[in-house]
Amino acid sequence: MLKYLPARAAAVVAAGWIALAPATATAAGATWEQWHAIKGVIDIDGPRSDGNFIVAGSAALYLLSPNGEEKEFARGPGGYREDPGTEAYLANSPGGEVTAAGCSFTRDETFILRLHVPIGITRVSASGEDSGSFANLTGSLNGIAFDSTGSFGHRLLVSSASGGKAVIFAVDCNGAVTAVTRAAPALEGGLAVAPSTFGSFAGDLIAPDENSGKIYAIAPDGKVTVLAKPSLATGADTGVEGVGFVPPGFIARGGFAYFADRATAGSPHPGSDSILRVSSTDVAAAGVRDGDMLVATEGGASVIAVRCETACSVIPVIATPGKAHGEGHIAFSVNSPPPGPTPQPVARTTPPAISPAVVDFIGTWGVPALVGALVLVFLAGLGVQAFQRRAK
Repeated sequence: MLKYLPARAAAVVAAGWIALAPATATAAGATWEQWHAIKGVIDIDGPRSDGNFIVAGSAALYLLSPNGEEKEFARGPGGYREDPGTEAYLANSPGGEVTAAGCSFTRDETFILRLHVPIGITRVSASGEDSGSFANLTGSLNGIAFDSTGSFGHRLLVSSASGGKAVIFAVDCNGAVTAVTRAAPALEGGLAVAPSTFGSFAGDLIAPDENSGKIYAIAPDGKVTVLAKPSLATGADTGVEGVGFVPPGFIARGGFAYFADRATAGSPHPGSDSILRVSSTDVAAAGVRDGDMLVATEGGASVIAVRCETACSVIPVIATPGKAHGEGHIAFSVNSPPPGPTPQPVARTTPPAISPAVVDFIGTWGVPALVGALVLVFLAGLGVQAFQRRAK
């Protein structure tokens, strides 16, 4: 993907201003709602094509509708039961052709970090009836996301901690693994690829680091840029954790943003084992627009928005930390568009016995022709009478 260096330089300079921008309580009044309880919840992604979100609990998966209807998922003989109590983040497949590999990802399949030996990725079919190893990786896996833009070839992206650095793996639909970079700064949490509307960072992998508080943009060629360092708390189990991009239609049509709140005993932020949500109305009131990136902290689930155009700016959304212990991705639901106007019935008409063309012809030429014919008949009659008189 082509990068425009002046625009990227401007964005980097703006990132310095972001680092100085405080997220003040007076600038934002939105709060998270403790919405739906799920035992051991660690992540949420989607929605799938059926409208449900895929949710990771402790060694369990669930389908959760925007209406709060919960169903156990992948619990049959071939289902998912791995890594209880760990940060096994997941990613829902949007589908997408990996041209270089000659294959495509299947929509609604789920890919989950496998944190036991052999380290790697577990795949769960869209129906939940089949689960198994998809790819083996190395290091300590701590992030996963799909490239829905195509800048990384529509591959699955996975971050791994190794030797104080982060490795970014790209996995194609055949399970073949390549490294985008092996020298990224340490990071962890809910990754996301920026949409085309995100300024000079469009198409980059966006990755937060809770310890430093920095948010990184990782380009397809492996180049790493500090996109922002917002004025939020930093440190393990405290700093920036989840990111997600506000989808089209969210502000105008309405919806919710969702974040997993994991119960964590002994933490200053003990969590609640529930899915949190905040409405589009509250988010819009803070000044957020479609295409902006929401960023939430692990400790307290404070939220800011980052907008990148020619330069980047920060918007406080949920400024006051709570007791939540946020984990994984930020997901979104968007309300369906209102129905269009109801078609009105059209009255059936019986076609006329004489076509309109014939009527038009008669109206235009029929009457003059008839008059002319009568004149000719009359003149012909006079002529016959005159001839008869001469003959006598």
